[in-house]
Parts: sequence; structure tokens; C-alpha cells
Amino acid sequence: MAATTTGTDVLFILLGAIMVFAMHAGFAFLEVGTVRRKNQVNALIKILVDFAVSTICYFFVGYSVAYGIDFLVNAAVLSGTATAEGYSFASNGYDLVKFFFLLTFAAAIPAIISGGIAERAKFWPQLMATAVLTALAYPFFEGIIWNGNFGLQDWLEATFGATFHDFAGSIVVHGVGGWIALGAVLLLGARLGRYKKDGRVIGIPPSNIPFLALGSWILCIGWFGFNVMSAQAIDGISGLVALNSLMAMVGGILAALVVGKNDPGFVHNGALAGLVAVCAGSDVMHPLGSLLTGLVAGGLFVYAFTVCQNRFKIDDVLGVWPLHGLCGLWGGLAAGIFGAEALGGLGGVSFTVQLIVSVAGCLYALVAGLIVYGVLKMTTGIRLDEQSEFDGADLSIHKIGAYPEEDLK
Repeated sequence: MAATTTGTDVLFILLGAIMVFAMHAGFAFLEVGTVRRKNQVNALIKILVDFAVSTICYFFVGYSVAYGIDFLVNAAVLSGTATAEGYSFASNGYDLVKFFFLLTFAAAIPAIISGGIAERAKFWPQLMATAVLTALAYPFFEGIIWNGNFGLQDWLEATFGATFHDFAGSIVVHGVGGWIALGAVLLLGARLGRYKKDGRVIGIPPSNIPFLALGSWILCIGWFGFNVMSAQAIDGISGLVALNSLMAMVGGILAALVVGKNDPGFVHNGALAGLVAVCAGSDVMHPLGSLLTGLVAGGLFVYAFTVCQNRFKIDDVLGVWPLHGLCGLWGGLAAGIFGAEALGGLGGVSFTVQLIVSVAGCLYALVAGLIVYGVLKMTTGIRLDEQSEFDGADLSIHKIGAYPEEDLK
């Protein structure tokens, strides 16, 4: 029975890893549909290569930073069929698929950032940033929250009666990714022609609404692996997480539909806003609390995106700071509100703790983004030259466009 249980857990978390890995196709097509045609190939290449770099860096460095585990032993030990001093791996390779699952979360950080810096960022410096972020910056915070590193969670429980609760990463993944992206976007500057000296804001419409919608659909489907399979074992699976994810998603859609006045970009991102926000408390909220969380997130995204672009003149192309940064921050707070027993939740959460750590985590990410991209800006540079940006990243970097036959005409 023990072998059957372990094998089932391996399959369970492997399916979750595959679903979250598939979400990276969603990130790619969401960006492809939003950017101009001359930058579509670059969007696809960035997401795929970022995943490859993330894998190497998280395997050799990041996972050890977060969990104190490395894989530098023989395959028999890794698979759990043999032992070695200082190493303890579960049978059936459970720890290996757990790494795969958590890697897909780590790789979401550069995938999130990619949407904010689209259309004018250099390719190789971005890969350097990906390496640092997935090897050090993200795992450092991940380990504090999800592995109890440095005793912060123990101190919070002793002081406030509860640890920081982030079941599936509203703060750890989305908040961190979104606030790092804000630092990168601020240092990178706006796209050419986006804002005029007389104060006018020049709109740049999406290149392909069906691709944008496809990206959103893929992300929505994969998100149920992102949230539900964060249990990481079959006996921890909860239908409550699935229903809460669903309710938050539809809440985000409906709020974005109304506040965004039927705009398709807002509607499809509204679904993602709701899902970002519910990650933290999806295992402790009542479905009605999740619906409210999604409704607030959908409206927050539309409002914040508009203010960010038009009033603050921050050219965050896909709105990743409003979507992941602000909605992730809201999700951390919402877990402390709607997770409380008084509002129908399962309890075990403290709003004070959720507030303190959520804000601290976002500030940490912003500082990390400013440092990493600031150093790169001063050394290698992070922005394409004007001619390359005008020609588009596809031809400037990859020497081929999304529609090669048209380039021959």
C-alpha cells in the first residue's frame, strides 16, 4: 500500500507539473497576441528559452537555496532505491517530480516579467536576469515562506498565532514576479512613440485578439493544476480549492467586463486577475469569499492598468504589475479576510500577518528588480537601440518574422 500511495503521489504531482508547464504556452500566446506583429517571434522565443535557463539555474542553485536539497548524487539515490549519507529521497522519484512542479513556479517569474518589458528589451541581458532571479532572488523568498527558512514563519506563529498563508503563490509567485517586473519596466522606459512630449498617450493596439484569448484560456486551464496540485500529495487534494479557483476566475471575468466596458483584452485578463488573487487563500476560503476576491481583482486590474498606462505613463505592455503585482498583493490580503472563520473560511489565518508579509514581500521584489536590472543597465545595457526597436525584435534579434513569406514580398 505504501508503494501504491507513493506512486499515486508521483503521478499526481507530475500531472500538476505538466499542467503548470503548459501554462507557459499561455504566457507566450498572451504576449504574442498583445505585442505588435514585429515582436511576436521574440515573445515565443523568450518564454521558451527563459524556461530552459530557469531549469538549469533552479536545478543547480535555486532549489538548494530554497529547500537545502541538491541532486548531485547517483540516480539510485535520487530515485529512492538506495541511500547515501546526507541525502534522503522518497521512493518512486517523488522528490524529482516535486522539483519539476516547483520549477514551473520559479520559471513563471521571468515569464511574468517578459510581458512587461516586451518590444524593447535586449535578449541576452534578459536571460542573465532570469538566471539571477531563478537561482537566488526568487528561491530566497520562496524558502522563507514555503520551507520556513530563517525562522520567520515560526516567529510569526509565536507572535501573532498564525503563519503567513500563501497556499499557491499569490505573493510568493505572482506578487514577486509582478513587483520585480515593475522595477524592470521603470528602468527600461517606455516604447518609442508611446508618450509624446505634449502629454499625449499614443495607443498601441493588440496585434491578435484570438492569440491573446488563446493565451488566457491556456492559463486558466493550467491554473487548476497550479492551485489544486499545490497540495503536492493525493491525500491533500481538496475540491474546495478547485471550486474557489473557479469562482474567483468568473468573478474576475465579470468585473473586468463591466469596469472595462466590454474590452476583450480586459475580459481575458480579468479571468487571470481573479485566479492570481485566489491562489493564497484558495484552500481556506468559502466559495462566496473567492467570488468576491475575484470581483475585486478584476476591477482592480482594469483600473490599475488604465492609471498605470495613462496617468503614471508606465509602459507595462501586458499590465503585469497590475495583474500579478497588485492582484497578487490583494490575494495575500484576501486570504486573511475571507479565510477567517467569521466570514465562512476555515480559519487559521491572521490578517495582520497577511498584511505585513504581503507588503514586505512585494517591497523585497521591487528592490530585487531594481538591483538586478539596474546592474545590467549599467553594464551590458537592457534596451534595444532605436533602429532595432523600430525594426522589431523579431528581425533585429532572431532574423525572421512571424510571417516569413510576407517578408519576401
